[in-house]
Amino acid sequence: MFAKSTWIKLPRNVLVGHGVLDDVGTAVSELSLSGRPLLVTSPTPDDLAGDRLRAQFEDAATVTVDSASFDAVGEVVEAAEAADATYLVALGGGKPIDLAKMAADEVGVGFVSVPTAASHDGIVSGRSSIPEGDTRHSVAADPPLAVIADTEIMANAPWELTTAGCADIISNYTAVKDWRLARRLKNVEYSEYAGALSEMTAEMLVDNAGSIKQGLEESAWIVSKALVSSGVAMSIAGSSRPASGAEHLFSHQLDRIADSPGLHGHQVGVGSIMTEYLHTGENGQWRAIRDALEAIGAPTTADELGIDDGTVIEALTTAHTIRDRYTILGDGVSEQAAIEVATFTGVV
Repeated sequence: MFAKSTWIKLPRNVLVGHGVLDDVGTAVSELSLSGRPLLVTSPTPDDLAGDRLRAQFEDAATVTVDSASFDAVGEVVEAAEAADATYLVALGGGKPIDLAKMAADEVGVGFVSVPTAASHDGIVSGRSSIPEGDTRHSVAADPPLAVIADTEIMANAPWELTTAGCADIISNYTAVKDWRLARRLKNVEYSEYAGALSEMTAEMLVDNAGSIKQGLEESAWIVSKALVSSGVAMSIAGSSRPASGAEHLFSHQLDRIADSPGLHGHQVGVGSIMTEYLHTGENGQWRAIRDALEAIGAPTTADELGIDDGTVIEALTTAHTIRDRYTILGDGVSEQAAIEVATFTGVV
């Protein structure tokens, strides 16, 4: 399906490297942003780097959020309006960045993304993921004006956050396959460029899985670069399709029904093992996905996720009900088929 016109919004500046946290002020000045910034952060990132960031601005206001919710978005909006902020600077992991992204869109200003952990591709994409009760909403918003990712800080983040980011990227393999399937069967609009970029990003993680190790700053660089590429692919596509397929539906359903869900990236990684099996069968690439996840220390089983086998089976059989997005799950997978898939791949 050919789109006659496409509006692509991308970050204007991307800076990844050692010690670049101290260059945020310079990056902002290059964007010709003026006025007062509002720093959006959460307690741990604020303790870690808040003062270094505030020191680069004369009159920055700060709002500290404790949880991701639509109420928290409202708090950021109120803080921005009270401070007469002309742009937002998000410091932290997925929570502050997602909240700042939505608040900036509502206030009508731009924002700058300063991630402290490589936990998912939301650091650069135009999508926010906000929980509400037992449901998680994916909301469209503008991507950041700039991304400044300090690999020194990100390398020292909790390792499970980095492995979650890696797993999130690796799951692009199955997301793109679902997107192509939807194009063939449902005539869904598809971007060859976005699809190829997303696949290349996943391959970069799989090929480098053996060299991604805890405490190694080079690992933070590899993962950060992959997360940026994945976010750009979504911006090109104008949707989350390049990085979100059946494996994400599986994760979202786990968020709804599991007593204690795991990290988003870890859940989509396990989901990707099973959905790759559904796409390509016993001799497909599901083993390569599993081996890459194992190499970086990400979960590959229900037990490692901390979720019981029955909940995994239930999530796989009901994930297709999460949203109106056609994937390999189609109109649903039977319980017996789900058990076979999860058992054969070693997930349960």
